[in-house]
Amino acid sequence: MADQLISTAEHESLPESYVRSETQRPRLDEVVADAHIPVVDLADPDRAAVIAQIGEACRTHGFFQVLNHGVPVELMLATLAVAYEFFRLPAEEKAKLYSDDPAKKIRLSTSFNVRKETVHNWRDYLRLHCHPLEQYVPDWPTNPPSFREIVSTYCREVRELGFRLYAAISESLGLEEDCIKKALGEQEQHMAVNFYPKCPAPELTYGLPAHTDPNALTILLMDQQVAGLQVLKEGRWIAVNPQPNALVINIGDQLQALSNGRYKSVWHRAVVNSDRARMSVASFLCPCNDVRIGPAAKLISEDSPAVYRDYTYAEYYKKFWSRNLDQEHCLELFRT
Repeated sequence: MADQLISTAEHESLPESYVRSETQRPRLDEVVADAHIPVVDLADPDRAAVIAQIGEACRTHGFFQVLNHGVPVELMLATLAVAYEFFRLPAEEKAKLYSDDPAKKIRLSTSFNVRKETVHNWRDYLRLHCHPLEQYVPDWPTNPPSFREIVSTYCREVRELGFRLYAAISESLGLEEDCIKKALGEQEQHMAVNFYPKCPAPELTYGLPAHTDPNALTILLMDQQVAGLQVLKEGRWIAVNPQPNALVINIGDQLQALSNGRYKSVWHRAVVNSDRARMSVASFLCPCNDVRIGPAAKLISEDSPAVYRDYTYAEYYKKFWSRNLDQEHCLELFRT
């Protein structure tokens, strides 16, 4: 099955199974290249201003970039470098980790859900569960030799950043600082190390089609040299160009539910490139599986009734994986 990986060979032409129908193609010439992207400097001593900026970005865009976030730049660069090294390993080495079972906690796979989808996406990815680290790291790749140490250190830093952002997002909604962290329970943490090889026909396919993230918060480490992330804003796709040393923060479906729809889980997609391969490392903070999630009580009133019913994250995640990635927003299935 590992022969399905696209990172094990050069491709002169795009295989038919990756070609989108005319109406589903990315229309790259219509993408807005120079749109305003919210950037928040977390080192700003005016905390009220930082909270206000984060709240505004969550309301208007559903995502923002952060600078001076506390994750060491050398660690970010080392994480991307060791990820590239991993995908350059020989095919037989990578084959040991290959699986198309979405339930597996550590797996190397391709596209999104090859068991279900009819058209594939131009992406290979390594999926890792990351919390608690001592439980999962023993099953992580042993090659490259520095992989476990670098990536586990990065995971710890990103988790701390995520919790700091939860506090600011909580406060921006007028909630107690620890409200979101408490509401989501003992959180899981997953990672997708995404590799998008050079693509012979980027206008015909996607790295990943339009989707929202099913988790609470996503922290994305982007390749500094090659753009590919695009987000939907007022009906138009806008390019998110890499900002030096920044991390991209995506609001996921669970924060949209907790905020009673005030903050939007952003529709985003990954496009591919004919000249260069691209790497990204997405870290997902996920609610505890059995915690009940719904709009925060303080955000519900007669004038602002609950938009979503309560549910467990296990129920939500199962529903998310039973669908195609680019179907209607999964949260729509949980409306009151």
